[in-house]
Amino acid sequence: MSVMDHDQQPRSGGIGKFLLIGAAAVAVLAVAYFGVTMMTKPEPKPEPAPAARAEPAPAPPLAKPAEPEAPAETPAARRARPRKEEPPPPEPVAPPPPAGPTLVVESDVPGAAVFIDRKFIGVTPLRTTDIAVGAHQLNASVTGEEGVAQTIEVAATGETAIALKFREVRLNASVAVVHKHGIGGSCEGKLVGTVAGLRYDTSNKKDAFTIPLGSLEVFEIDYLKKELKVKQRGGKTWNFTDKSENADKLFVFHRDVSKAREKMAAQK
Repeated sequence: MSVMDHDQQPRSGGIGKFLLIGAAAVAVLAVAYFGVTMMTKPEPKPEPAPAARAEPAPAPPLAKPAEPEAPAETPAARRARPRKEEPPPPEPVAPPPPAGPTLVVESDVPGAAVFIDRKFIGVTPLRTTDIAVGAHQLNASVTGEEGVAQTIEVAATGETAIALKFREVRLNASVAVVHKHGIGGSCEGKLVGTVAGLRYDTSNKKDAFTIPLGSLEVFEIDYLKKELKVKQRGGKTWNFTDKSENADKLFVFHRDVSKAREKMAAQK
């Protein structure tokens, strides 16, 4: 080997090493450049939304052409115009036939049972056309009150109205009696009981009297003795009997007067 070949071999090896190092450096720079470029690349901006499409404004309505005015009506045309026919007058309505006999019964206590000639008709208030024209016997009763009995007259036309008053104090009682005098003797007469009071009618004027029911201090009957005792409050006393075999008539009279007194006292 020549001297020249020996010296060139190491020189060519150094150049090769230098080239390898340079190529590596270039590769590193390239990688670094592309990495930085990718990291700093700006994000794409969003595309703007499309603007809403404006609707076209509606066209204005077409103006309605004015209607031509009707020509004024002349007097001649007004007279020639046909007249409207007037409706015919309504036909006269015949009056309703007169009502037949009608009985109407009312009472101050509702639900009273009503009998006409002992036949049950109904309870108050009632209205019926089943009662014949003429006189009839009416009886009515209701719980807790004294019965009512009266004669009625049903008219041939229209209504016959009857008002029953159970709560009204009624008294129309009488009995033939003998007044026993205190010092002997007696006189005959009649005891009469009404809402106005107790009255004794007799031909002996000194014994006759009228006492309001509220002024009776004693009004009692002894059935066995057949004696009715009457005493005015703060006044005189009378003892009555009758000619019957028993005291039944005196008892009924006393009962009716006593009921009326109790009813009057309850209403005060």
